[in-house]
Amino acid sequence: MQFEINQVSQQLQHVQKDLINALENIETAAHFHLDPWVREEGGGGVTAVLEGGAVLDKAGVNFSHVNGDSLPASASAHRNLAPNSGFEALGLSVVIHPKNPYAPTSHMNTRLFVSNSAKGEPVWWFGGGFDLTPFYGFIEDCVLWHEAAQSACQPFGADVYPKFKKWCDEYFYLKHRQEPRGIGGIFYDDLNEWGFERCFAFHQAVSTAYQRAYLAILQKRIHTPYGEREKNHQLIRRGRYVEFNLVWDRGTLFGLQSHGRTESILMSLPPEVKWAYCAEPETEKEAELTNFYLKSCDWIQPSK
Repeated sequence: MQFEINQVSQQLQHVQKDLINALENIETAAHFHLDPWVREEGGGGVTAVLEGGAVLDKAGVNFSHVNGDSLPASASAHRNLAPNSGFEALGLSVVIHPKNPYAPTSHMNTRLFVSNSAKGEPVWWFGGGFDLTPFYGFIEDCVLWHEAAQSACQPFGADVYPKFKKWCDEYFYLKHRQEPRGIGGIFYDDLNEWGFERCFAFHQAVSTAYQRAYLAILQKRIHTPYGEREKNHQLIRRGRYVEFNLVWDRGTLFGLQSHGRTESILMSLPPEVKWAYCAEPETEKEAELTNFYLKSCDWIQPSK
């Protein structure tokens, strides 16, 4: 199994470097700061963060490969693992917060867990996905995003995209607000039933689809003119993003429960955010976000 783990580790690090290079080709005023770190309990990673750019307020592309004696409850609660079973967890976590309010925030995560069953047998599973959080909605962006997700899933079965889209809609949902975080994408966990090679191939297809779709949307929106009102709207909506990550996100919980590096775990938070009491949209376009875009929808064939 170690050989397969090394394959995944190398692939994740390659994607990290490729995405950093692609974003730096778009960004004109800042570069990523690479911060290698070592975890006392075992393993480490490289946190890569860009802040204060002309295009990106903040972007993080983080690789981690950690190990330990006992898998935290956030990752082991639904699995029949051996008591104090050792584990390895490796993954790539990406969050991008553009400066322009018309450019959406995006998130992508791909990961592999390896542990031992209660019978002492090796157990592994992939998880991850990607989702999009716009502040001003555009149907063509939603269609492009979900077509990319569907294309990544299609070679693995006609039922994969609908299943993982539904999972994403249900997962990235703010229960206390009764609204989704964004327009979704795909989300999956416990993926091992296809065998390692096929699951690994899907894992790679997810990161490829994310990069292709998001960079296309980002480059389309970053030059849209905006003013103080649009920026204010963006900061208020970013508050929803923060609420989800700190209250509901299992990845955040896993990082904290596994005594991970706090700065890397909280990298996903935007540099500026605002909470205004009972804030209401000021324009029809802003109201359209919650009235239309933040609804469960078939974005391959939108009804609007």
